[in-house]
Amino acid sequence: MLNLQSDLHGNHLLRALPSDEWQALAPDLELVQLRGAQLLCHASHRFRHVYFPTTAIISLLHTMEDGRSVEIAAVGREGMSGVPVLTDGETMPTTVEVQCAGSAYRMEAQVLREHLRRSDFLRRMMMLYMQALFTQVAQTAACNRHHSLSKQLCRWLLIDIDRSSSNQLQVTQQHIADLLGVRREGVTEAAGQLHAAGIIYQTRGCIKVLDRAGLEARACECYGLVKGEFSRLLPPRVRMTEAA
Repeated sequence: MLNLQSDLHGNHLLRALPSDEWQALAPDLELVQLRGAQLLCHASHRFRHVYFPTTAIISLLHTMEDGRSVEIAAVGREGMSGVPVLTDGETMPTTVEVQCAGSAYRMEAQVLREHLRRSDFLRRMMMLYMQALFTQVAQTAACNRHHSLSKQLCRWLLIDIDRSSSNQLQVTQQHIADLLGVRREGVTEAAGQLHAAGIIYQTRGCIKVLDRAGLEARACECYGLVKGEFSRLLPPRVRMTEAA
């Protein structure tokens, strides 16, 4: 049987389960390694598996008719992918793709449905997580429309280090630009200002946050609002904690 509860970098939803709930779920979880840019589910396809990331970060992407994509939410160690499984909605018009490589626990979608039917605690926790996730989606849309690219970048970096097990992200400026739906030159300029201020250190394909307080000070209110909703809705062990 898996012993995720002793894993300091484990998934927060799973770690919040009472012992009996965990023991019921554990035999149906499989630890897998996810590759960067790995496609987990096509838009409008039925979800066959759900993923509970431990070190990986998963992006929910909306693709327009012209082929351009934008990230509407990021899922890491605080949550799970496959929200339609919770509602029996089966599909959603969103592509699920691995943003940052790492590990995750995988479960068959139908098996999770069976656990949800048997457990009131699990069902309620998952519904609350879904509400928090939808807050992130809505606030991302508002942020992308009304806030400067500099503030968007700060918000994006904070969310991603919260959802990983490190203050260092393996990501290129081009990939960030693609996820935000902006030009790479804008990300390069905004990241350069953060680097010059000593808030981040960037090399090719890697960004390390050096001054989290400074990054929060430059971010818009969207980051704090989303973090606050996770804290309000979810059990303490699920709430987003600052990366070490």
